[in-house]
Amino acid sequence: MQQQHRIIVLGAGYSGAIAAGRLAKRLRREDVAITLVNAEPDFVERVRMHQLAVGQELTPRPFSEMFAGTGVALKYAKVTGIDADRRTVTVTDAESAEELGYDTLVYALGSGWNTQGVPGADEHAHEIADRSGALRLRERLAALTAGQPVVVVGGGLTGLEAATEIAEARPDLDVALAARGELADWLSPKGRKHVRKVFDGLGITVHEHSAVTEVTPDRVTASDGASLPSAATVWTTGFAVHPIAEATTLEVSGTGQIVVDATMRSLSHPDVYAIGDAALVAGPGDKPLRMSCASGVPTAWQAADAIAARLTGTKVPKTPIRYFNQCISLGRKEGLIQYVTADDSAKNAALTGRLAAVYKELVCKGAAWGVAHPTLGAPARRRPVVRSEQHPRVTAVANAEA
Repeated sequence: MQQQHRIIVLGAGYSGAIAAGRLAKRLRREDVAITLVNAEPDFVERVRMHQLAVGQELTPRPFSEMFAGTGVALKYAKVTGIDADRRTVTVTDAESAEELGYDTLVYALGSGWNTQGVPGADEHAHEIADRSGALRLRERLAALTAGQPVVVVGGGLTGLEAATEIAEARPDLDVALAARGELADWLSPKGRKHVRKVFDGLGITVHEHSAVTEVTPDRVTASDGASLPSAATVWTTGFAVHPIAEATTLEVSGTGQIVVDATMRSLSHPDVYAIGDAALVAGPGDKPLRMSCASGVPTAWQAADAIAARLTGTKVPKTPIRYFNQCISLGRKEGLIQYVTADDSAKNAALTGRLAAVYKELVCKGAAWGVAHPTLGAPARRRPVVRSEQHPRVTAVANAEA
């Protein structure tokens, strides 16, 4: 009897969970053993962490329910090491460490907050890049009394959403945002105007051209010398990828992202695929894709389809990876849909107001629904895996490469 081809997916965020489900759709259970490794037993809607931070309750989404009956095995453990040459992964749970062997690895460990090395940020700032950080901020905000200052550092998408969510949920607080450039300067004129209108309506103070250089327990200091009082500092200046890949023999970029080809396959180790924030992916115009759910989902589709095609000896499909819009929630009542070109540059068109807020909510619900139904619409006939006699665990796909 031929052994099953072992596929391990590391990380069950949007990218990892979608990739695992898509692989289960396309491959026969008797041919493959798919294992999804994640530190937590529940799916985290990362795009809603600003909502969690202000006290809103999110719908529980246990992986045990999501992947029931799919054939995907779940392993709740933390990834502590990868040997890409031996094709093994070391994982650790509350009881012990274990080494798992793989034939194909899908690396989807994602990213966390990036303090940019600013003194005091690690110790004194809060982050909303994951559930634990959002819950810590939630506890801190709940302890604040009327009139106390909150400073959101970073004027990107996450910063805009965090500042407006906090200001709307806690109008008694003195909320400010410190941006390195002008407020929402990457948006269209219509988009920038709407963001400023919402900020003014919520009473958010904006400090433009204020790169924060230091964080202390009760204030932040900007590059222009300004000192802003802060009882809770929220850090949203970007993301940094999980550090494990950089500690392996995988080829990585200066950002620690795994360098991949157009099918999300590692350039240095062809049995490894990287998706989502963990991958350095060239988008339209050869611009690297930004770290986001909008980038991660199509990379998961591409990787899963490429793996399935190579394992079954069929032609590797190419998933178009491009941008259409940026969806920004500005509290629960306001939103902004900024339409963009394929390479993510703002167009003049934008949707604003309540309709935009509904649109963003539908996008969030749609993304979570897709993860929660991993094998919906599974093909009626899955192709068998093809193996060579010399390497029983390696696909014979010389004629299937694109």
